[in-house]
Amino acid sequence: MPNIAMWSGPRNISTAMMYSFGNRPDCVAWDEPFYAFSLVHHGNDHPMRDEIIASGDSDWASLVSKCLAPAERPVFYQKHMTHHMLKGYDRSWIKGLTNAFLIREPERVLASYTRKWSEVSLRDIGFLEQAEIFDMVADHLGHAPPVVDADDILADPQAMLTKLCSACGIPFDVAMLNWPKGPKTFDGVWAPHWYNAVWESTGFGAPPPPAPALPAALQRIAEEARPLYEKLKARKL
Repeated sequence: MPNIAMWSGPRNISTAMMYSFGNRPDCVAWDEPFYAFSLVHHGNDHPMRDEIIASGDSDWASLVSKCLAPAERPVFYQKHMTHHMLKGYDRSWIKGLTNAFLIREPERVLASYTRKWSEVSLRDIGFLEQAEIFDMVADHLGHAPPVVDADDILADPQAMLTKLCSACGIPFDVAMLNWPKGPKTFDGVWAPHWYNAVWESTGFGAPPPPAPALPAALQRIAEEARPLYEKLKARKL
């Protein structure tokens, strides 16, 4: 059974997807393995920075080894943030995983991100790194790996999760449609800052309204990200 790496940027229903997989009885989930690594080696400021670094592994080789190792349950779901894959570090190990890509319109990502943290750049939302990792995996496989759009999942969770599971080589489990309210044992230490809304959920929410109008500075970032989003959107399930 696979080690599934789900690659997305932040504010992209990525935590709900982790809760969906984590509710499967055959699955163990890992929340953002490279978060502490990214903070240590990129040096950027983030909410709860010291706590995240103290709680996590920040050694690249150690993290790679853990991602590739078998878990105690058949399905090992890894919620990866693409912008944690810093320049100058060999990403080729990713080809040893079963990779999937979760995308969302950049306008929605930016609107959600800035409700939690005012400073944002194109790098912070991971679109460029997501496209780079997608290209590497597609070149390795000889075909596009599975891509799912957040809005499609919210519109029809069972249909989209069934397609995603099939593409990842596992059966769909109805347990993926709901989860208990509140914190999860596999949440990262940063969860109290970022996960308050998903803690109130017991399943995927309704599709959101149209993407909001953004201030000019955020709209410029969205326009930079848009071609990268459209590239992967063309390959979605």
